[in-house]
Amino acid sequence: MKLYLDTSALVKLYVEEQGSALVHSAVGDAELVATSEIAYLEARSALARRRREKAFSLGSFRRLLEDFEADWDRYLKVAATMALIRSAAEFANRHPLRAYDALHLASAALLRKDEESQGVMFASWDDALDRAAKREGFALLRASR
Repeated sequence: MKLYLDTSALVKLYVEEQGSALVHSAVGDAELVATSEIAYLEARSALARRRREKAFSLGSFRRLLEDFEADWDRYLKVAATMALIRSAAEFANRHPLRAYDALHLASAALLRKDEESQGVMFASWDDALDRAAKREGFALLRASR
C-alpha cells in the first residue's frame, strides 16, 4: 500500500492523540509513505505551537524534533511546484478547502497519477479534506479500520 499523509496525520506520528495508533500501524504496513514538502513547515509549526502551549517539556520537544528530522528523509516528498499549485487551485475551486489542504489533495493526486502508485491511501484528520479526497476517489485511512 502507498500512503499519503497530510500534516494532521503526520503529526500523529510524533504526538500521542486520537488516531496516532492507526497512523503508526498504517505507516508500518505501507510500502511507501508520502507527503507534501509543505508538511515540513506545517508539522514543525504545529509541534512548536504545542510546545508554547506547554503540551510537553523542552526536552520532549527536542526529542520530537530529532525524531521528526530523522524520519523526514524517509518520506517521499511531493514538490510544491507551480504546476502542483495550479492543480491545488482547481481542487479549491471544486471543494471547500483551505489552501494547504488543497495542496495536500493535489499532491496525493499527483502521486496517484504515477502508474506504479495506483491505490494510494489518503490519511487526514480534517473532515472537509477527507470529504474532498473521497469525492476524488481516494481510499481514506480513517474509514478503512
